[in-house]
Amino acid sequence: MNASSDLHTITRDKVYRGLARRYRKEKIFRLFGLISVLFGIACVAVLFTDIFSKGIGAFRQTWVKIEVVLNEETLGVPSAAPEELLSANFDGAIKKALQARFPDATERKDKKDLNALLSSAAADTLRNLLRSEPGKFNSKVSVWVLADDRTDTFFKHFRGLDLAENERILNDKQINWIEQWIAAGEMELRFNAGFFEMGDSREPEQAGIRSALAGSALTLLVTLLLSFPIGVAAAVYLEEFAARNKFTDFIEININNLAAVPSIIYGLLGLAVLIGFFGMPRSVPLVGGLVLTLMTLPTIIISSRAAIKSVPPSIREAALGIGASHMQMVAQHVIPLAMPGMLTGAIIGMARALGETAPLLMIGMVAFIVDVPHGITDAATVLPVQIFLWADSPERAFVERTSATIMVLLAFLVLMNALAVWLRNKLERRW
Repeated sequence: MNASSDLHTITRDKVYRGLARRYRKEKIFRLFGLISVLFGIACVAVLFTDIFSKGIGAFRQTWVKIEVVLNEETLGVPSAAPEELLSANFDGAIKKALQARFPDATERKDKKDLNALLSSAAADTLRNLLRSEPGKFNSKVSVWVLADDRTDTFFKHFRGLDLAENERILNDKQINWIEQWIAAGEMELRFNAGFFEMGDSREPEQAGIRSALAGSALTLLVTLLLSFPIGVAAAVYLEEFAARNKFTDFIEININNLAAVPSIIYGLLGLAVLIGFFGMPRSVPLVGGLVLTLMTLPTIIISSRAAIKSVPPSIREAALGIGASHMQMVAQHVIPLAMPGMLTGAIIGMARALGETAPLLMIGMVAFIVDVPHGITDAATVLPVQIFLWADSPERAFVERTSATIMVLLAFLVLMNALAVWLRNKLERRW
């Protein structure tokens, strides 16, 4: 009995030691997993904080109040007739207004530095004012005009005051004039509606994302109209009608492989086939949509097949049992029940297409686009490409607009993924 009891005790202690080691390893593994998750969250938080801190300023723009005399002497035209305003010297009227506001700017360099504080869009503001209110001709008006990007950057951040004058974006006299405007309440920040209303521009303060938004919308429209019906049809055929043989196995393997192909390969395909062989124009939503269709088709086919497989066999058997044909069973029972999963896959595919840059660069959608495209054959750019273009610009104001455009793109991606989750939870049936 003693020997048996000792053996039992030794075995028990050995088991306990083994369990203790296993539990200790599990705790270490969990700790590593928790650290990895927290590290990932911290990295994302740092990235988002950096983007938001740099981009939030782009949603506000600096405006300056000036008093301008609008008459024949300053504008060089006898009246405010529309044909006369085309040749009116609004820039000269603005320069005279600035010289009257700051009479200490007497040297040629000082006058040039003073005029540089306002955007070239100030002349358009005066022209639009006289077009809408021609009765203000031959009068002195107070009008708010857009500030230059360097003025805007300084007013928002007041940076560089501790630097030497030759190292700052503005010299001492320019800063003094800005401070006089601020003290008089003639400079203020307003919501930058132009960021959403204007197209691209060489001047940062006039640059907007309207043309890129329209180009993205048209490109995604072409992608959705082509990829969703083709992807669903291919999934239905492969899952419900195709015979199981080597040919269909070959197709399925290649569909799965195409989902992992780098997106730039699709851009090269579009460049070689659509543009090189078929001669389609560059930088248009039609070609961009075709390329993104090729890229998103595997994702939609795979998700649609998974949704079709999730429909219980009893649904099919019940439909066939009451006399429905195979086509009726698929069209009236399987597809409606699988549609939530299909829509989810399509939305996720569209979200991926919205954020793609490389394939669109390959087909030339990197052009400088000012006008808003109105059709799928008009020259256009998209939000990711707009981010790529502005990120390469040296002006600090473009850094703000780059980050702000990333924020807009992220907002659309979050909304599309949230819509996919909502549709799945709202329409999906539990079996």
